[in-house]
Amino acid sequence: MLENKPGSENQIRVLVTMSGGVDSSVAAALLKEQGYAVTGVIMRIWAGDSAAAAGSPGLHHGCYGPGENEDIEDAREVARTLGIPFQVLDLTREYQTTVLDYFCGEYLSGRTPNPCIRCNQRIKFQALIEKARASGLKFDLIASGHYARVVYDVITGRYLLKKARDLAKDQSYFLSFLSQEQLGSLRFPLGDYTKAEVRKMAARYGLQVADKPDSQNFIAGDYSSVIKAGSTPGSILDKQGNVLGRHQGLQFYTVGQRKGLEIVAPGPWYVTALDPGQNSLTVGGRQDIYQSEFGVSNINWITVAEPGQPFLAEVKIRSSHQAAEALITPIEKTSARVKFSTPQMAITPGQVAVFYHEEFVLGGGIIRENQASS
Repeated sequence: MLENKPGSENQIRVLVTMSGGVDSSVAAALLKEQGYAVTGVIMRIWAGDSAAAAGSPGLHHGCYGPGENEDIEDAREVARTLGIPFQVLDLTREYQTTVLDYFCGEYLSGRTPNPCIRCNQRIKFQALIEKARASGLKFDLIASGHYARVVYDVITGRYLLKKARDLAKDQSYFLSFLSQEQLGSLRFPLGDYTKAEVRKMAARYGLQVADKPDSQNFIAGDYSSVIKAGSTPGSILDKQGNVLGRHQGLQFYTVGQRKGLEIVAPGPWYVTALDPGQNSLTVGGRQDIYQSEFGVSNINWITVAEPGQPFLAEVKIRSSHQAAEALITPIEKTSARVKFSTPQMAITPGQVAVFYHEEFVLGGGIIRENQASS
């Protein structure tokens, strides 16, 4: 355990990944108040035209988009207020190849990816850290404004990921792919605070971002704006293969979607499957988007290195999903079958299933296919 001695050569150095928002700003302020030697960094990932955001201060935008310059300047001003060093690190190339190319490829393959989980795993807590070290920054720990908690289990010798105290803001789902090495060096100062408390602290610290709105999505506007491939219209089919209409391109649809379907036949209709090979999508009634069983691959286990026997857990199939009980049956080290006790709506290939036991994240993996309930 590192011992923090403010003002001495043993003072612990913490690199805070900033976003220009209230959460990471308060995380930096708290750590400085606790005596750590804090350095703030923010990553530049937007490679497009920032003129779209000009003249729109306070624009409610996603974390990827033309409002990036505003966020960088907000983070710079927070660092100035706190009196901490601050750097902007360019990761536009890494973000393009690691997140955007993956995002586009998954959508064009008929799957619905989660770019935020991939960004946390590969960019924010890997590529950004590597670039910070390469730029000469010295630090012992990394911190961010995520709402989550990390604890060390002395019995298993593993770092465990816990939900935040404020369950309405809990972000453990988005951190489920972090490795033991990453969790071991991370600190989440906001894990024991509510959002309301964080905003009050921001005002107390005199931070101008105290009332800044939160980013809601990874990108502002339509996802199709980052999918460069042209759309290819195709057939909309029912379960029997009858043509009901035309779709505008598979990248505009996801399992469970109801809006935007150009179907003349009386509905309502919901997307139940996408077939990139035939460039078609299948629709059905509401009952057809409920399934019980699906496969998961690329699992990142957190509480154990590898589970042995089948076990019960609470499973979330997307960030907004209310976790439901399921039986997890490991197949190989990084794959498993998941069977819910009751059918769940819109189990979507490409999304991430996260396994929980009470407050703890057991692990998470990518949904590969689903199997309709009988």
